[in-house]
Amino acid sequence: MRTPEQIAELIRCLKEEYPGAQCSLDYEKPWELLFATRLAAQCTDARVNLITPILYKKYPTLEALAGADLAELEEIVRPCGFYHSKARDILACANVLLERHGGEVPDTMEALTALPGVGRKTANLVLGDVFKKPAVVVDTHCIRLSNRMGLVDNLKEPEKIETALRKILPPEESNDFCHRLVLHGRAVCPAKKPLCENCCVRHVCQFYAGQN
Repeated sequence: MRTPEQIAELIRCLKEEYPGAQCSLDYEKPWELLFATRLAAQCTDARVNLITPILYKKYPTLEALAGADLAELEEIVRPCGFYHSKARDILACANVLLERHGGEVPDTMEALTALPGVGRKTANLVLGDVFKKPAVVVDTHCIRLSNRMGLVDNLKEPEKIETALRKILPPEESNDFCHRLVLHGRAVCPAKKPLCENCCVRHVCQFYAGQN
């Protein structure tokens, strides 16, 4: 496991390397991020960003989306994969937001995860990016890099990783840190053949130390 000094160095170096850390999903309204994140499950953010403008042009308001025909909604989100379940969840969630939350996206983990199709990863993303609350978004990049860097010890379960990272990351840094892990994972530290020679944190990376 990393020392507090090593964790601080990881945060510092990634912040320097990726100063503009932000969500790679395009959105303007909180509910748009909520649904874009649902579409991004087992789909690339780049593909989702091609589909959401089409989706929100046809359904520009939450009310319009809540009243959408399921078959038409499925056809729009089909390129994102798993379109039956994704369309069903989006339609159900839009209705729940209107009926129980006055058309507003709630700002607590409990209320968010009670929405159809919303898990802890989505809830954390919304809490961090929309409401600026401390959040830990555990996606595939976070799972891979937090293990490689030694922030967690051979953990694969997202909720266990979230709990572990909350204990060691400063709350004010946690959301942006997770965004930076995504950027670093894409640019330098993919699942296969990580580019350690180009890595800004190799001097405090457990994986790199184990290779040398």
